[in-house]
Amino acid sequence: MSINTERDLEANLQIGPTDAGMVRLFITAGTTEIPMDFDPDEAREIAEEILAAVQTAESFGRKRR
Repeated sequence: MSINTERDLEANLQIGPTDAGMVRLFITAGTTEIPMDFDPDEAREIAEEILAAVQTAESFGRKRR
């Protein structure tokens, strides 16, 4: 399976700071809960990767029109 493989699965994502100074991504899907904690530098890197993916996805969208 790759990142381009679509799945019929519903999940929720919450993002926020913890009282320990970490950034938590909290994913829930059905009865499964996945808390992922990152220090601020790691979280910043993840945010930069998300923004880069947004730019790439937008360029794909422009090509389709």
